[in-house]
Amino acid sequence: MTRAQTPVTGINTVARKIVGRRDSVLARKNIRESLVSVAGLIGRPVKDLDGRDIGKLVDVVVRHGEETYPPVSGLIVKVGNRKSFINGARISSLNKDEIRLSTTKINLEDFKRREGESLLDADVIDHQIVDVDGLRVVRSSDLYLAPFDREIRVVGVDISFVSFLRRIFPGSIRRTPTPEHVVDWATVASLADGSGVVRTSGSRAVLSQLRPADLADLIEDLAGREQGALIELLDPELAADALEEMEEEELQGLIRGLTSERSADLLARMEPDESAEVLRDLDVEHRESILGEMDSALAGQLRKLVSFDETLAGGIMTTHILIVRENDTVASALKLLVSNRERDISDGVVVVDSRGKLVDHIQVIELVAAKSTALLSTLIGPPYPTAIQLDTPLDEVVEEFSNNRGSSVIVVDEKNKPVGRILADDLVDALASLSERRGFSPGSGSLS
Repeated sequence: MTRAQTPVTGINTVARKIVGRRDSVLARKNIRESLVSVAGLIGRPVKDLDGRDIGKLVDVVVRHGEETYPPVSGLIVKVGNRKSFINGARISSLNKDEIRLSTTKINLEDFKRREGESLLDADVIDHQIVDVDGLRVVRSSDLYLAPFDREIRVVGVDISFVSFLRRIFPGSIRRTPTPEHVVDWATVASLADGSGVVRTSGSRAVLSQLRPADLADLIEDLAGREQGALIELLDPELAADALEEMEEEELQGLIRGLTSERSADLLARMEPDESAEVLRDLDVEHRESILGEMDSALAGQLRKLVSFDETLAGGIMTTHILIVRENDTVASALKLLVSNRERDISDGVVVVDSRGKLVDHIQVIELVAAKSTALLSTLIGPPYPTAIQLDTPLDEVVEEFSNNRGSSVIVVDEKNKPVGRILADDLVDALASLSERRGFSPGSGSLS
């Protein structure tokens, strides 16, 4: 669950190139010249067609959907002592000093947030967002609107400290855009609205191209609800992969902040040994509430893994193994491998006899080289796999790995039936976790 730290680079164009996104709209001269600061608009007058004041702007409402740059769907305006909603279709012009409507007759209605809408000032400005181009978590200091594709849209987010200062000073200084500090909205994943997460297709598309380790870094850099919001933007399988890359302490904190149902869904998609490691450190009540949301067979499997001591083979093994029988064909074994290609089981299949006892471990390359109609029994032969018992101590597991020099060792029960396997990275994680708990002897490099 630990990983080498990847240095965070400056803003680059990798994510944009990956998804084939067109050039930033901010590169267009007409867009740059028409940028309007959202922070500067707040409190400015909203006027009707004849220039009469209707009220002062409280917030700008945008809707999220399949469009990369969300359009303004309405305004929240303070009229007397009430906050009213004005449909965005009524906006005739918008600049840093005022908003002018296209009619003299305004149907004022109380604002009620609809699904897929966000308030730019309340929900986004001064909140954490993910800059997916720069692979970093930043705080938005301001947002910029501009006319684009016949609507007024959010086109950029300002992350500079200068813009933050602008917001706390009155007067024209706070309304002056600084486009040189603006990140294109197409490369931003905005995480919070009044109900949780802003689901934008553009954000999901770019995030889906990032490595699980990079996503893990981003999740760890977020706090509280926004961690869960980022996870909600990810494909469930990718989210599980990212969680496997997180530091143990960070992952524990994240799981404790999610609902039992959501935790169960994510842990069910992770490798069983990784899930067991998380569950092992939770209190019994919380652990059982999560297991209670899972498929009963998987929950039973994880309960068994959690019961094993982490210093024994059973405590660090994964139960993801592909078991076949001697009289199965090569074709059926290859089909099984293909159907499980998303799992880390690429080193082959485990062969058992009619009583389910371990016979051999056949590598993928052997299967590919054999005739598809051949029985697996014809491929059985030396070198035979290394097998260890569930209660084999960690130091003996290390020794077996050294002697075997393979990619994994098979774990069997007291009846010599395969129940799991230990991969090299499982062993490294176990040793790293043990060293953190025990500490190192000064100058020796050995565990004390």
